[in-house]
Amino acid sequence: MVNPLLETSKLKFGAVAFDRIRAEHFVPALTQAMTAAKAAVARIKADPAAPNFANTFVSLEATTAQVYDIAYTYSNLRSAHGDEAMQALAKEIMPMLMALESDINLDADLFARVQTAHDGLPGETLTAEERTLAERTYRSLRRNGGLLDAAGKAKLRALDEELSVLGPKFSEHVLKATNAFELVVTDPADLTGLPASAIEAAEICAKGKGKAGAWVFTLQAPSVLPFLKYAERRELRRQVWTAYNARAYTGPESNQTLVKRIAVLRYQRAQLLGYESHAHFQMEERMAEHPDTVRAFLTRLLGKSKTAGERELAELRQFMQEHGATEPLQPWDYPFWSHKLKESRYQLNAEEMRPYFPLSHVLNGAFECAARLFDLEFKPTSEVPVYAQDVQVFEVVHKGTGEYMGLFYADFHPRATKGGGAWCTRFKGQYRELDANDAGKGAWVRPHVSIVCNFSQPSAGKPSLLTFQEVSTLFHEFGHALHSLLSRCTFRSLSCTNVYRDFVELPSQLMENWAKEPEGLALFARHYETGAAIPAAMVEKIIASENFHAAYMMLRQLRFGFLDLAWYGGDPSGINDVAAFEHQATAATELLPTTLGTNISCAFEHIFSGGYSAGYYGYKWAEVLDADAFEFFKEQGIFSRKVADLYRTQILERGGSEHPMQLYKSFRGRAPDPDALLRRSQLI
Repeated sequence: MVNPLLETSKLKFGAVAFDRIRAEHFVPALTQAMTAAKAAVARIKADPAAPNFANTFVSLEATTAQVYDIAYTYSNLRSAHGDEAMQALAKEIMPMLMALESDINLDADLFARVQTAHDGLPGETLTAEERTLAERTYRSLRRNGGLLDAAGKAKLRALDEELSVLGPKFSEHVLKATNAFELVVTDPADLTGLPASAIEAAEICAKGKGKAGAWVFTLQAPSVLPFLKYAERRELRRQVWTAYNARAYTGPESNQTLVKRIAVLRYQRAQLLGYESHAHFQMEERMAEHPDTVRAFLTRLLGKSKTAGERELAELRQFMQEHGATEPLQPWDYPFWSHKLKESRYQLNAEEMRPYFPLSHVLNGAFECAARLFDLEFKPTSEVPVYAQDVQVFEVVHKGTGEYMGLFYADFHPRATKGGGAWCTRFKGQYRELDANDAGKGAWVRPHVSIVCNFSQPSAGKPSLLTFQEVSTLFHEFGHALHSLLSRCTFRSLSCTNVYRDFVELPSQLMENWAKEPEGLALFARHYETGAAIPAAMVEKIIASENFHAAYMMLRQLRFGFLDLAWYGGDPSGINDVAAFEHQATAATELLPTTLGTNISCAFEHIFSGGYSAGYYGYKWAEVLDADAFEFFKEQGIFSRKVADLYRTQILERGGSEHPMQLYKSFRGRAPDPDALLRRSQLI
């Protein structure tokens, strides 16, 4: 059987052959690629030449390239278009990958060779990127068991194998729990308050589920968010909010056992490797460096926002009373009443804004920002296959030189096989091919990048119309994509977004700013029917309302950060009651009553099945960098090519080739100002 995952792609741009790939191809392809990787490692160990940078670090970099190309394709498809067959494969594929990593990480002979090559680095003439590769490779092997004895290595291998299965299982439970809920509305009175767009989407959903004549609301973002914001029926809001916040908490898809087990295994792993906790292990390779630094950071933000948040909610309660609401403010009331207060204060109607944000215009606006800042052009192409019918593909080129920069996939709408939320990922990395004589002097290999979102589907006679929050989401993920598309690193393990976790959100969060400035909005905010530009008065209201309930939103993110640190900053083995533990960890951030039967942890994919364990604080950490960086742009003009060139050459092109603080200082000319975020949020 010809396996498309093992063939060198003959498609234009070397694109992935999604039209030919089937679930049954993955295990055989990985098996063959892993055999080749092990043989390559054996050749490195058997090399009679003295270990040095080229014959050890560069050679080791290439050994698993094909394995991870296949693995990335699998994991991306499982998240974005994972039917039952693809989901089921995780139980087989993830242990295979973990076993290979363990074989390499725990190979005593390989570690000895790497250590010898590392010890000899002072005598070699290397670039900064080459030194970073060597240091990170050595440190990775040390941090993953290279110094353990045989018994320790066996224990570490067992821990990693179990963890490799539990993460995908956690995500599978969340997806199933999300898809299991439906609110079927048959009485038109229950639709009171909902905008026509939400009602139309619910009607389309009902027809798709064979329930014509009804309206179906789900826990997918385009359905649940407008329902909570607009539905007048408080009891129905309570049902939907509770269902969303109880996903995977109880029932057949409960993750309560999994969250405890994952946390314990990660703690045991850290202890085995000589670290106080999983957080200590993770932060050795973070800008923050230590959990105490993170606690101090989060606590400082908490101190600046808690009183302001309480003041915001007191004002909201007063507003409710003035409008006849006598019930106490509950979590399912907050989206509804805060929206009404915001609308009243700024005379800003979110649904009136939607017609100015058709998805195609917003995407083109992001492209135009990239053109003005970085000379990039995104050209639609139908010459490569896609994994789902509504996925779009663009060839990215540099307008000035005509250089091909990569492929950009855009996957915007919900489906039952797609996880919730939004993310950016890659199907192919960026690096420079090796030539026969000198590493890194061959052809540039450009990345294939994908952004995945869950925006409303187009409806009869209307394109997909975004909320302003969804506009920000698209720009956020596009910022991640630019980090990869502009990468110009020699080594794939250092390129693109392969940076410290508390630095990776800088490009994404920074990009959101262009969607919030008049000059940025002018590029794309036009009425989908008339073509009229968004009114200046509406733009002014958007800007004026940007910090509405900034303290409340700050506290929401701090809640996630403190919860993450609680799970991973100590020994979790004594946690019995997930809900009680969670409440204790987040109590200082809470402004609204805790609702029995709901839970954050059991659906917190970022920290239990994603890459943000002991790292969720990174969103706020990077937001400080983003606020400080955008002040630089505003000083010079938001489309300043001088600042954009610095940002491109010192940060976006550099990936993880140097320590992120050094990269940031090279861009900004100094360390970030820690008060930049508080200034932007008007909390100081």
